Amino acid sequence: MKIRIKFAKEGAMKFIGHLDIMRYFQRAIRRAGIDVAYSEGFSPHMIMSFANPLGVGLTSEAEYFDLVIRTEYPSQELINRLNDVMVEGMRVLNAVQVPEEKASKAMSLVAAADYLVRFRYPETLPVDWKDKFSTFMKQPSITVTKKTKKGEKEMDIRPLVYSWHFEEDGIFLQVSSGSSDNLRPELVVEAFAKANDLPLNEFSLLIHRKEVYADLGSDKEHDFCALDALGKTIV
Repeated sequence: MKIRIKFAKEGAMKFIGHLDIMRYFQRAIRRAGIDVAYSEGFSPHMIMSFANPLGVGLTSEAEYFDLVIRTEYPSQELINRLNDVMVEGMRVLNAVQVPEEKASKAMSLVAAADYLVRFRYPETLPVDWKDKFSTFMKQPSITVTKKTKKGEKEMDIRPLVYSWHFEEDGIFLQVSSGSSDNLRPELVVEAFAKANDLPLNEFSLLIHRKEVYADLGSDKEHDFCALDALGKTIV
């Protein structure tokens, strides 16, 4: 049985990289006594895969990984077992059963994500920064230089921002995500800052991921669905 786990990564845990998060969950699953399936061969490992791992320094309430288990547990029991062995800053939020075919793998499904971007030092911003940002986002195109494995290339990121609005003291952004056309939210804000000569360095932004979506592939443009909504609660 394949299950999809949704978890939050907050506080000091935002400084832990993806590989260490993966190892952490492997240990947590063993401590929780969950009967998990292992691969075959000389070096068996838990059958698990993460969806669009979060970068170091970012917090999230929507991290996902798929896990194959051999014994069926109710969703709430899985959540409770894991949370009983979690450290501060890690919380399991949901556990659902998902189809087992390869096409349903969490990583391959990711199409978009929601982020809240806030400024660490808002007092350094001009009073009218929101007006400036609104004007910036009304542009038909926003060209930036993006680093790739093959070097640098110029690209228009405006089509990859699906929606945005001001939220709390920051900016909500829904952007393209996944293995292709992946847009980091900080790239949008950095481009805005550069265009308006605003002070911004690598520690100026506080970024929180709110949700990760799959595209249902209907006739409706951007028909998104949260990854855990593709599964069903185990009772």
